[in-house]
Amino acid sequence: MNAISAVIFLVFLGGAGLSYAAQMPLAVPIALAVVGIFLGYSIKMAQQWERAVVLRLGKLHGVKGPGLFILVPIIDQVAMWIDQRIRTTEVNAEQALTKDTVPVNVDAIVFWMVHDAERAALEIADYNSAVQRVAQTSLREMIGSSVLSELLSERKEADATLKDVIGSKTADWGVTVNSVEIRDVAIPANLQDAMSRQAQAEREKQARVILGSAEEEVAQKFVNAAKLYAQSPEALQLRAMNIIYETTKERGATILMPTSMVDAMNPGAAAFALNMAKTDAAKPAGAPGPSVPSAGS
Repeated sequence: MNAISAVIFLVFLGGAGLSYAAQMPLAVPIALAVVGIFLGYSIKMAQQWERAVVLRLGKLHGVKGPGLFILVPIIDQVAMWIDQRIRTTEVNAEQALTKDTVPVNVDAIVFWMVHDAERAALEIADYNSAVQRVAQTSLREMIGSSVLSELLSERKEADATLKDVIGSKTADWGVTVNSVEIRDVAIPANLQDAMSRQAQAEREKQARVILGSAEEEVAQKFVNAAKLYAQSPEALQLRAMNIIYETTKERGATILMPTSMVDAMNPGAAAFALNMAKTDAAKPAGAPGPSVPSAGS
């Protein structure tokens, strides 16, 4: 009995009492009491999110709500009140084996709602427990058909798969699965250590591959530079001068340079010095020779 039917029942019951106290004919208070009982039983109210499945003489009469509706006493009865709001069901699979035979513990949440109150009331006895059992069974089936790496890295794909599988099984009951979310995938501690070592080895391998690729690229660049310097001595001279300039930026630095490097930096001066040396050797002894410019001039 809801608030409205209770108020109507009390009003009619009070009227019956007053009429009896006023010594009116007995039929009047009896009629008022009967009407009050009838209305108190007949007037029902469903909330916005509720639906009432009404049976008349054992057969489906209709789905009522939301708001007020009237039942015929004795003939009509509400077989089930259906809540059509979104509900959540927690499911878990403990020590479930993946496709690569790894035991895992998986926790998930299923978001679902009743979209067809008639089918939810007539097609299955207890849709709440049925949804939970179907979700748990589907979760174990999904784990058994997936390898551990996919289960850990592809959560969204696993959620979508579970949603489709559970939804296809519950659709005949008037239940819609809105979404499924896997909260946690727990693996044994010893397997976590092994996976950590494997990941570390993979990272070291990748680092070595990257380092080797970098060394190969640098070596190729040096080969190209050597070819360019061989074709253009001026480029080699400018590069050598730039190296010296860069190294002399630090104050107080002392640089020791071999003569061959000086000659490489100024090949023109080296050739001039060599020619002058040959000239001096051909002249008589004691004859003064011309001065030789330094390699740096």
